[in-house]
Amino acid sequence: MGEKRFVISIKEGVYEETVRIPLEKKNVVFLGDGMGKTVITGSLNVGQPGISTYNTATVAVLGDGFMASGLTIQNTAGPDAHQAVAFRSASDLSVIENCEFIGNQDTLYAQSLRPRQVNPEKGENNALTAHGRTDPAQSTGFVFQNCLINGTQEYMALYNSKPQVHKNYLGRPWKEYSRTVYIHCNFEALVTPQGWMPWSGDFALKTLYYGEFGNSGPGSTLSQRVTWSSQIPAEHI
Repeated sequence: MGEKRFVISIKEGVYEETVRIPLEKKNVVFLGDGMGKTVITGSLNVGQPGISTYNTATVAVLGDGFMASGLTIQNTAGPDAHQAVAFRSASDLSVIENCEFIGNQDTLYAQSLRPRQVNPEKGENNALTAHGRTDPAQSTGFVFQNCLINGTQEYMALYNSKPQVHKNYLGRPWKEYSRTVYIHCNFEALVTPQGWMPWSGDFALKTLYYGEFGNSGPGSTLSQRVTWSSQIPAEHI
């Protein structure tokens, strides 16, 4: 197919359905009319018989080269339903811009990307990413550019009630050569000053690459970042 793209224009409206892009369908593009206007919604969750986290996604993509813009994708199962994915992607070289993901637990599942909350009223450690790479030659990684890292109004009320027990990190390693970078993003105050979370002792801390460049907002202060994260040189951007 080369670089030919297959563009699907999704008009303003609320679409209650489950969407799957299979492995053989490459270079698919979803173009909506804007966040909050074009809404794809579902409510599958692990509380339903025979449903795993993997299968709860409202939209799931396997085909490489997937792109999306101008959409809201949500899972409305609610906080009592436990894992309920809005968007799951195993698509290589995928690009998501001007999209909104709404859910409660495991909202965004990008292979190993699983935001998670456990007993949030008592405090929790949330890792926005958990990238996995077992070989330094693998060309995988997470790149977040021009993104806003924040919380819902409900979560921020919880966070502000006792910030010291609600820890939100930019990422933690899943495999030895985990790689994640944030470029020109806005970090709200909920991002912990340390920035990044170790997973198990010093596992992967000498082989991962976690980088930041040109970010802004109250959570972007670098003075307390962990020593094993990096500031990306300008010439590498």
